[in-house]
Amino acid sequence: MDFKQQLDKYVDKINEYLDRCITEKELPEKPLYSAMKYSIMAGGKRLRPVLSLAVCDMLDGNVEEVLPFACAVEMIHTYSLIHDDLPAMDNDDFRRGRPTNHKVYGEALAILAGDGLLNLAFETMLESIIKSGDKEQAARAAGVIATASGSKGMISGQVIDLESEGKQVDTDILNRMHRFKTGALIKAPVVSAAILCKAEADDIEKLDSFAENLGLAFQIKDDILDVEGNTEKLGKKVGSDADNNKSTYVSLYGLERSKEILSDVTKKAIASLEKFGEKAVFLKSLADYLLVREN
Repeated sequence: MDFKQQLDKYVDKINEYLDRCITEKELPEKPLYSAMKYSIMAGGKRLRPVLSLAVCDMLDGNVEEVLPFACAVEMIHTYSLIHDDLPAMDNDDFRRGRPTNHKVYGEALAILAGDGLLNLAFETMLESIIKSGDKEQAARAAGVIATASGSKGMISGQVIDLESEGKQVDTDILNRMHRFKTGALIKAPVVSAAILCKAEADDIEKLDSFAENLGLAFQIKDDILDVEGNTEKLGKKVGSDADNNKSTYVSLYGLERSKEILSDVTKKAIASLEKFGEKAVFLKSLADYLLVREN
């Protein structure tokens, strides 16, 4: 199976699971579930859960045990996008080529839909912990995801982003923002999957390094695409970073130097996987794929 076939296989499995998680029944609260489903099934790369499943396969783990945690991360990621698009935050009109959640359902329901997805993520993980044959490992994995999505992770990154608007921040602050805002939820599915697969400490350390660099590479590429990307391919407006006077790798280093840094960081991510040999082929290919992505 080549890279694209394997990627599609992972994405299909993830989409099937997510689709089952939210049912739109004829209930007074149906608009909530409709709003939740609108965003969670809007497509996207499914990068975070794909990383979990790929790590699981590489470590010869049980994909069915990892899948709920992988999809919980995607629920958390989607809730963060709904809230990030709100007028009080980035005030975006489009996401993944469709009107943002609040443009379709209104601000109040969009906030509640985000809240619903965040809580559903933890319900999903807790149900899996209860059923798990190794509850301690499962709880550790959930703890990694909880920390990455909270005030010690993604939310802190968002706050740094908001506080940095209109300012030219230095490299340390920019890297801290990216490590928390984007990197935390890329590292969490990798490390949590390794824990669920009972990986050795050295293997987890190598995967942690891979994910750290991959997360930074992903954000640098986002910064570049906001300058030279295509609105139709991205599914959202380009140039919003400059419009909002945000500090990015491009504003700090310029476009060409940012591309050089992106290439270097991607190489570091791939190098972290050397000890896994041929089993890491998909993850290495994924890193290369993200390097040249257009959305």
